[in-house]
Amino acid sequence: MPSYRAKASQLARTHPLLALALTILTVEIIGASGAIFTAQGLSEWYGTLQRPALAPPNWVFGPVWTFLFVLIGVALWLVWRQANSAPTAVRLAFSVFALHFVFNIGWSTVFFGMQEIGLGLAVILVLWVLIVAMMWVFNRVDRRAALLLVPYLLWVSFAAYLNYQFWVLN
Repeated sequence: MPSYRAKASQLARTHPLLALALTILTVEIIGASGAIFTAQGLSEWYGTLQRPALAPPNWVFGPVWTFLFVLIGVALWLVWRQANSAPTAVRLAFSVFALHFVFNIGWSTVFFGMQEIGLGLAVILVLWVLIVAMMWVFNRVDRRAALLLVPYLLWVSFAAYLNYQFWVLN
């Protein structure tokens, strides 16, 4: 009986577009779980904070994150497709990806859910380092996957700047 990994690897090879769609959908769903805390914090707390001059309007965040999660999903799919040719590197890439996603969701939980701006800054700095690490391990498997994460790194850099400014102002 084939293992789950063998079945997943076979799906990636035999039905690549289905595998791509499932990967993107999974990343979108997991990523959207952080929106629970964001929505709660936006309605009750975020609007009361002094905003940095460069803070975009709230409606920008949903489309940007949706787009970024698509890019992350495509990058993850590109890595997944190499599971047979580079199993150790792919396992490492998936491990770093999973850890990074804990901090991605953790930031929303801390900043919006717990309303802890300073702790949010610490979490987003760790997230930034993990994105760089993810880009490095993805690059070892598929350079295109690493390059797809550049907009994500830039957005999180901007978000870290905003988090810092919120911390200073509030």
